[in-house]
Amino acid sequence: MGHPPLEFSDCYVDSPGFRERLKCYELELDRTSRFLKDVIRDGKDVIGAIKGYSLAVQKFSQTLQAFQFDFIGDTLTDDEINIAESFREFAGLLQEVEDDRMMLVQNASDLLIKPLEKFRKEQIGVTKADEQMDKERLNFYDSSVEYVYQIQQVQERKKFDVVEPVLAFLQSILTLNNLTVEMTQDFLPYKQELQLSLQNTRNHFDSTSEEMEELMKRMKQPSQIVKMHGRATIEGYLYIQEKRAFGVTWVKYYCKYLKENKLFVMVPIEQKPATKQNVTELKLKACIRRKSESIDKRFCFDIEAYERHTPVTVQALSEASRKQWMEAMDGKEPPFFSLPAVELNEVGFKFVRKCINYVETKGITQEGLYRTVGSNIQVQRLLNAFFDPKCPGDVDFSSGDWDSKTITSALKFYLRTHSCILIHPLMTYSLHRDLILAAKSENLDFRLGTIHLLVYKLPERNREMLEVLVRHLVCSHSAENLMTPSNMGVIFGPTLMRAEEETVAAMLDIKFQNIVVEILIEEYSKIFSGPPEENSAPPVPPPRVVPRKRQPITISKRPPRTYPILQMQNPERKWKRARSEGISDNAHTDEQIKNALTRLQSRPVRCVSGISVRLKVRSGGLS
Repeated sequence: MGHPPLEFSDCYVDSPGFRERLKCYELELDRTSRFLKDVIRDGKDVIGAIKGYSLAVQKFSQTLQAFQFDFIGDTLTDDEINIAESFREFAGLLQEVEDDRMMLVQNASDLLIKPLEKFRKEQIGVTKADEQMDKERLNFYDSSVEYVYQIQQVQERKKFDVVEPVLAFLQSILTLNNLTVEMTQDFLPYKQELQLSLQNTRNHFDSTSEEMEELMKRMKQPSQIVKMHGRATIEGYLYIQEKRAFGVTWVKYYCKYLKENKLFVMVPIEQKPATKQNVTELKLKACIRRKSESIDKRFCFDIEAYERHTPVTVQALSEASRKQWMEAMDGKEPPFFSLPAVELNEVGFKFVRKCINYVETKGITQEGLYRTVGSNIQVQRLLNAFFDPKCPGDVDFSSGDWDSKTITSALKFYLRTHSCILIHPLMTYSLHRDLILAAKSENLDFRLGTIHLLVYKLPERNREMLEVLVRHLVCSHSAENLMTPSNMGVIFGPTLMRAEEETVAAMLDIKFQNIVVEILIEEYSKIFSGPPEENSAPPVPPPRVVPRKRQPITISKRPPRTYPILQMQNPERKWKRARSEGISDNAHTDEQIKNALTRLQSRPVRCVSGISVRLKVRSGGLS
């Protein structure tokens, strides 16, 4: 039950019942005053906590903003650019949220604290009239009537004068929360793109880490390599196999290898009397280790030179010496199996097509296609059977002896090791640098145009084999096997392309080899539909003095937010008129509307303060 109303006529009677009813009103005012005091204290705590949290987040944002990623090499991939710029995007997003939050904090006192303190002081405080009545006995009845009038007015006014500031404060918090939800929706596409960039970069890293580790181990071994320009990269005694009239003999030479110009110099040790010492110089083409079972000597390797039609077989003095010479000459290991020819012949094409046909028929939906590897023993068994010189190509893939992992691994192994026999990978050393430079370009049209042009500079058989493979990779059903063009690029980039010299810089360029293969897959129909027109040269990228700065993805691409245009009505309304309309004239309402309701939907809103506002912002805000 509510309090009974106080009649003005009871002031003149001043009965005990009237006094009791008046006491109930005064107790209620005291309870309301204590409540307001608690609300003000707790509200200040909330505002302080919000302010402290916001300042901490802004400090975190500034730390992210100040950090700058450094990188190795001369160019970043698009995915690496996304990652390098991610902290700035994070900082911008956090700062935008905290700007709105600080706006709430700065106006929270005007929204909540000051109106409640004013009501507690000016409305409740002035009703303490007992002492006033004692001092004004002559005007007791008039004062009593005014007191009853005031105490009843306070009881009525607190219904809106107390609730309205709390409502405005709560509305500002909910508006901020709604803006945070809206920013979260803006953030989702960026988050998905960045996650893809992170995964692609992780894949590139995984594809190069093993080769980088092997290179590191080789570099840690003791070596006689001298890196000073103009001096021999390595020198020492070697035995050279030479064919004589009565058979093969081994002749001792003092040899030097100049890495800078790939020159192999042989100075004979045994000299015939009255003969001039002959020095032989050969331009190195390749260096390959000899298998132990292929020759009756140990520590041997073959040197292929442009001046010789057949390899020069060399014997080192020890296994350690052979490793040092091969390391200096960028030597390669022999293939695990022997192919009958050193060119892309019909048997090789038949093998690739049979592998592709089997995969597309029975294994195309296998998760991790080409990423999961088969048994090395099974792979070598399949290759040796297929490339058997006695009956090449006579292998039934559907016999049940071979699974998908064995066949996909054999296909990759053939393309990789066949390039070792050919000396050049499928996409050739001569085009390697141009392909890498194209992949590094920030001009996407230049990338595509240059790769398109370079593909038609490949030898015809190489291009034909490349087209067969890429056509298969285009139809790889990535939705089922989860192998996207980017994933396929990671697998086949090092298989189809290879730097002629193994260095750390070459290892870091593997990610751009992957990008070349990815472009071949994504732009297959354009690249392999025919050579580019003769009169349409690829666009030439502008010269770049400093590293490129690009943002392929960014949160800031969302439409800009506009702020409200406020039109204030006349605030000088009398309280009775305001009460009749259900509106108060608190002084804080202007700031309340300006700062707490800045992102509502675009329509006139009748606010608690009586101010009509039209907001022209994005949809999704509170109405």
